[in-house]
Amino acid sequence: MQVKDARIGRRPFYGGIEMTFFVDVSGEKRVEGAPMKALEALQALGFSLDGVVAAKVDGVSVDLEATVSGGVVEPITADSPEGLEVIRHSASHLMAQAVLRLFPGAKLGVGPAIKDGFYYDILFPSPITDEDLPRIEEEMRRISQEDLPVERVVLPRGEAVELFSNRGERFKVELIGEIQDDTVSIYRQGEFVDLCRGPHVRSTGVLRNFKLLSLAGAYWRGDEKNVMLTRIYGTAFHSKEALDLYLARLEEARQRDHRKLGRELDIFSIQPEGPGFPFFHPKGMVILNELVDFWKREHKRRGYLEIRTPLILDRSLWERSGHWDHYRENMYFTSIDERPFAVKPMNCPGGILVFKSSTRSYRDLPLRMSELGVVHRHERSGVLHGLMRVRCFTQDDAHIYCTPEQVGEEIAGVIDLMRYVYKDVFGFPYKVELSTRPDNYMGSLDMWNLAEDKLRETLEATGTEYKVNPGDGAFYGPKIDFHLEDSIGRTWQCGTIQLDFQMPEKFDVSYVGADGMEHRPVMIHRTVFGSLERFLGILIEHYAGAFPFWLAPVQVKILPVKPELGDYASNVDQVLKGWGIRTEMDWRDEKLGRKIRDAQVSKVPYMLVIGGKEAESSTVAVRHRVNGDLGAMSLESLKAVLDREFRPR
Repeated sequence: MQVKDARIGRRPFYGGIEMTFFVDVSGEKRVEGAPMKALEALQALGFSLDGVVAAKVDGVSVDLEATVSGGVVEPITADSPEGLEVIRHSASHLMAQAVLRLFPGAKLGVGPAIKDGFYYDILFPSPITDEDLPRIEEEMRRISQEDLPVERVVLPRGEAVELFSNRGERFKVELIGEIQDDTVSIYRQGEFVDLCRGPHVRSTGVLRNFKLLSLAGAYWRGDEKNVMLTRIYGTAFHSKEALDLYLARLEEARQRDHRKLGRELDIFSIQPEGPGFPFFHPKGMVILNELVDFWKREHKRRGYLEIRTPLILDRSLWERSGHWDHYRENMYFTSIDERPFAVKPMNCPGGILVFKSSTRSYRDLPLRMSELGVVHRHERSGVLHGLMRVRCFTQDDAHIYCTPEQVGEEIAGVIDLMRYVYKDVFGFPYKVELSTRPDNYMGSLDMWNLAEDKLRETLEATGTEYKVNPGDGAFYGPKIDFHLEDSIGRTWQCGTIQLDFQMPEKFDVSYVGADGMEHRPVMIHRTVFGSLERFLGILIEHYAGAFPFWLAPVQVKILPVKPELGDYASNVDQVLKGWGIRTEMDWRDEKLGRKIRDAQVSKVPYMLVIGGKEAESSTVAVRHRVNGDLGAMSLESLKAVLDREFRPR
């Protein structure tokens, strides 16, 4: 409520016209009266303008030059999330202006701010390469030094169409054609004009700390039937220090790139004959098998029963499940005996058929069925990315069938499993999101509200901190998503818990209750790794290829100094293999220093150097990839050291 006796002053603006400004009981700073600029309102309210790039009026972001007639006015500073978005969106305009100066025939698509940066999709007269980016960036700096005012102009739709038609900007004309309002806003800076809602910085001189990063192809409007544009990625920050820190993190990420390390460490490859279908090499299979063995042990311990369902199933199944209507564009199809079939994109419909294969009693519930199911999903070639975005992957699914009364306890058990795997085993910090009903939801609103309430209640009962992600649930039910944070601060969405009242209804799934009547179970979908392949990619980057001992493809490298020490070295090798240790022998006729360096580059946890002295004393000289020389040890002492290495229980 506005409290007039809290008024703190009146100041003249616009040639003597006064604006009233005051603070209400909640502490909000408000203005009333004659129109004024947002910048002047902030000054009148006593805000410092240092680092301010835009303003909020009643919670809506506006330019500093926007006219304010009244309301709660707040500053948006350059180092805030909203301020960085303004800076990055403005930097995309700066880049587009530089491109048009250097490539006059270029046509502009869209150029939004995104997480950690911005991009602009542009149709160039002729292809550009990464070598052109420094030249564009240099032109951006020239425009920044010109300190051109950035002006917002509102035009009738017809005038805007004429303006961009005269400039040959056909993509902008197409966008205006889809705007429902009678007017549209554009932004001018010097000779540059762009269609945009804003807000933006006051002048190009504000933009100093930016960097162009890479090029990619992007279909106009994301439709592969449309023309391919060139997408230029960049980033911008409020300070040089923040930009330098981000670029250093990018370089660290580049060094950790799982595609690069996967090739160097001989873990996996992507072949031209199988785009989006990874090939796993022997060392990659060691890691995958260790993950699978751990997964199976842990699920058995927690009362899960493992199943396997077919890769290809009749089209009618996918029509019944709703995937045909909601997911068809992501599926692959085939024909067998003149019947239409689909390659499964998800495991759940097949799992339901297993449940329905027998009459189930309430005494069987909760029934936890787990499956390491290979699924296929069609992804556009432009979004394929190593192991992170593939067309074939192994989903570590489980489906829990339970009574409504058991839902809370079962979800709590899954949350505990996630905590153990992410935090205790792999050491990932993580955050949790509750994703609610999407626009294309299936089923009744009452059932959705009930499902969302169940998830919310369980999160709160288990003391799990979470935030709500509105509208991002699956089409058949709300979900809880787990976002892991890796060693350099990036987040990855992996595990999910989905509460589903719809599938049991569509498949007429039931159990016999204590009353002898049929009842509908609740179905809980969940994954821990999410995708085995993607989780491996995350681990490669998280550990920079230096896997913990229990996952390392080669745990111990044996380095005999001379060939004649081969008999003793082979004996050591056989003893370690008997302990279950994965070993590798370096028989090369190389200097010891070279062998040690190569083992370090291969990121092997332990190296055993065997010289004449070690052979005579039946010892080994032990080196650790991080701690260096650990000294000479007997094999019994070495076993004690290796036994102390972490292994999941």
